[in-house]
Amino acid sequence: MSGHSKWATTKHKKAAADAKRGKIFTKLTKELTTAARLGGGDASGNPRLRLALDKARAVNMPADNIKRAIQKGTGELPGVSYEEISYEGYGPGGVALLIDTLTDNKVRTVAEIRHLLSKNGGNMGESGCVSWMFEQKGYILVGKDKTDEDTLMTVALDAGAEDMKNSEGEDNFEVTTDPSNLDAVRAAIEKAGIAIESAEITKLPQNEVTITEEAVAAQMLRLMEAIEDNDDVNEVYANFDIPDDLMAKISGD
Repeated sequence: MSGHSKWATTKHKKAAADAKRGKIFTKLTKELTTAARLGGGDASGNPRLRLALDKARAVNMPADNIKRAIQKGTGELPGVSYEEISYEGYGPGGVALLIDTLTDNKVRTVAEIRHLLSKNGGNMGESGCVSWMFEQKGYILVGKDKTDEDTLMTVALDAGAEDMKNSEGEDNFEVTTDPSNLDAVRAAIEKAGIAIESAEITKLPQNEVTITEEAVAAQMLRLMEAIEDNDDVNEVYANFDIPDDLMAKISGD
């Protein structure tokens, strides 16, 4: 799970930077609209909408933008209906990729995803080729500067969390839950006065591919960033792990 933690932390920091240029607002608008269309505009009874709202507020998305996106989903305002489509493939070094999209033009989206993969050392796979490698989970990141391991573990497990990991060299504790228990575990952690870095429903790899070659690792990160930057991509999941020293070398830290 350490590879997921690294990428989740990277995404969290990247989201804050993307918010400055409004790019992430496009993705969040799609997710808010789709969540409201599928589950209604009341966040208290719509967990997907509640998570989307949390993400929108975390990057200071304007309240008017949020309101309009939800109203488009509920039909109070005219809007586009987005289709949820997942694509599967492989990145450099045989890394498995699962790409969830929200699109109003699947012909455009599949062409763009295929192009990004081929341009960055990957390739598109058949439906079902890698999805079995991932398991849907609730996933919470808590900074190690916010609490100690024993306190967080007690609070999280008592609230119904499945596991907690303290990976050496990482800045965050990782708490995993059944997707249906995410809200309860998150609420318990926050009630205990512990600030949360991020909380989401995600897909965790059941095994990882460790990348040790610098060129391959750099290419893998470029591919992940290119896919993430595509406006139709909602989430991208991968099963790579890059050792800390190599990650620091590539990022220039």
